[in-house]
Amino acid sequence: MKDSCIFRIDGSEKSGSGTIVRDAVLFGVLSKKALKLNNIRSKRQKPGLRPQHLKVLEAASELCEGKLENATVGSDIIEFYPGKAIRGGRFTFDIGTAGSATMLALCILPLGLFARSSSTYRIIGVLFQDFAPSAFHLKYVLLPMIQKMGADIEIKIICPGYVPKGNGVLEIQISPLKKMLSPIMLMEQGKMIGIRGYSLSSHLEKRKVSERMADECQKYLEASGFKTDIRILNDNKNAPVFEKAAVQSGAALAVWAQTDTGCLIGSDMAGALRRSAEFIGNTVARNLMEDIETGACADRFLSDQLIPFAALAEGTSKIRIPAMTDHIDARLWLAETMLGAKTQINGNLIQIKGVGYS
Repeated sequence: MKDSCIFRIDGSEKSGSGTIVRDAVLFGVLSKKALKLNNIRSKRQKPGLRPQHLKVLEAASELCEGKLENATVGSDIIEFYPGKAIRGGRFTFDIGTAGSATMLALCILPLGLFARSSSTYRIIGVLFQDFAPSAFHLKYVLLPMIQKMGADIEIKIICPGYVPKGNGVLEIQISPLKKMLSPIMLMEQGKMIGIRGYSLSSHLEKRKVSERMADECQKYLEASGFKTDIRILNDNKNAPVFEKAAVQSGAALAVWAQTDTGCLIGSDMAGALRRSAEFIGNTVARNLMEDIETGACADRFLSDQLIPFAALAEGTSKIRIPAMTDHIDARLWLAETMLGAKTQINGNLIQIKGVGYS
């Protein structure tokens, strides 16, 4: 292919993060545009592709039978040539020890919607860690929203996984869309119905980590006048909650508020060395309250995760966000640049006129 036919994206634009890598290859597959991506993650402490970004590129290429050039760990420039169609079937993607399974899931969810047949993806990696969506947020906050847009997707958490060993397992089943995605309207927060969540720990039952995270979070939220229902999960070999027990100790807390207008506003945090259960519970509650108090209809993470789906939908989506972030800015820019979606920002309200992709 002639170099002039390749769509060029500067990875140092906007956030300069892995978000640009993931969305660029996703939109490249869907738009069937050959892609040259340079200055990859140039604003990060470790620039270039990291193993988790490379696995996203490889997975997307495998699904559409595309071709990658110069895609190795550390590369700051790659070329990607998508295939003609997205394959259905059963696939297993092993992200590696500390790679985020949920980041890979965010890339392949839209691809599965436009595959030639139904798909089952088994993704192995970390399900709960800093700087990545938690598996709970993916399943209980993002998934209901894209189901509302018309997606037929189910997500199952088979086994928890934490840094550094990973080995968590997600299973995702997707049926191809029968019609175009509908736009999503999240403009009025409405009244809170209640707050639900999960407080999970693995191999830490004696220290009552799950109970302590939940107690601290619940204390903060109920002092603010909210009813909470946080389920305690202790995952260990004697009483497994999931199909498989985690291979190492770890913890995660996730909560989400539901309103009478259909909004979901979530907050979560994973455990880490020398991070107390009480700190996790308090931080998750505070972050949730910060987003709620802005009048937002989606939390700070859901706000950017919905953008690719809104850009592909038929019609105009409107989402009231807590605040503009680098990730939201980058994803809006890429949706316009690569897909041709039209976006508008008016204060804390973002509007996305989708391309009606089918």
